[in-house]
Amino acid sequence: MFGAGSIGCHLGGALAADCGVTLVGRPSAMDAVRERGLLLTGGGRPEARVAPARLRTSADPAAVAGADYVLVTVKSGATREAARAIGPHLGADTVVVSFQNGLRNPAELRAALPAGTAVLAGMVPYNVVRTGPASFHQGTAGALMVDDVTAARPLVAALRRAGLAVEPRGDMPRVQHAKLLMNLNNAVNALSGLPLREQLGSRAYRRCLALCQEEALAVFRAEGVVPARLGPVPASVTPRLLRWPDTVFRRVAAASLRVDAQARSSMWEDLERGRPTEIDSLQGEVVALAARHGLGAPVNARLAELVREAEAEAVAGRPRRWTGAELYAEVAAAARRG
Repeated sequence: MFGAGSIGCHLGGALAADCGVTLVGRPSAMDAVRERGLLLTGGGRPEARVAPARLRTSADPAAVAGADYVLVTVKSGATREAARAIGPHLGADTVVVSFQNGLRNPAELRAALPAGTAVLAGMVPYNVVRTGPASFHQGTAGALMVDDVTAARPLVAALRRAGLAVEPRGDMPRVQHAKLLMNLNNAVNALSGLPLREQLGSRAYRRCLALCQEEALAVFRAEGVVPARLGPVPASVTPRLLRWPDTVFRRVAAASLRVDAQARSSMWEDLERGRPTEIDSLQGEVVALAARHGLGAPVNARLAELVREAEAEAVAGRPRRWTGAELYAEVAAAARRG
């Protein structure tokens, strides 16, 4: 696991019951795992404690040497740096899998890794937050997805033995576009400061997300991409559903709110810990694609600006929490200005 933060420790901890796992991450995080092991909760599975002896930990990229699979879980902005770090240590048959947010990471890994390195796209549909120095909680549900190719089959089998739902897909680019639509809520959630269930239960916040998704869907049409259907309704219908009154939305979209009280977005966690966010790979990606096609994405652009301001506020210890009414007024004004 290269970039063993919340997702990396969750996946690595689950796999450790059946596989030899090495976690490569920040020294402070790896020290905590080395001392305590891992505690994994949520996801509809029993609490799992992984003893330190079951895990190898390191802060050195050279620790990937000898791995059959390297699962990359770094933030999108660190993808090229990660590829340069691990590239010299990969074996000829090592398979690299990107379990990251965003659209470009598999391509960026292929471009920066040694020629011929097998790189697969993966997708994590659910939220994992760190609840302690070496404790990680899965707050939402869903099946992991990965390219449906021969090279992925041993990994898929190992994930299933670990009790994780995983679905091989032959349309991972469409899956990644659908996941990007879902991840546009990360910024809304982070700015709200609320648990996901509470934030998604508020129509004003959902209307912000609906505006973001409508801009993204217009861009995807220009790109000639139809997002995969990952939920009960097609992606094209979701913005309309998000605008329904709270009582109707809760009744019709109950599955969307089936998240526990601890669930938050990874962007919220980044702001809480004073770390850079992935906003450039989410709202920023929509803005960049829109510009390529001569389109506007003012709502996504404004939310990206607000998150960048929030990053600075978080470092200064003065993060602003936006109410649903305030945030919707802000992005609706951006939409009117075009």
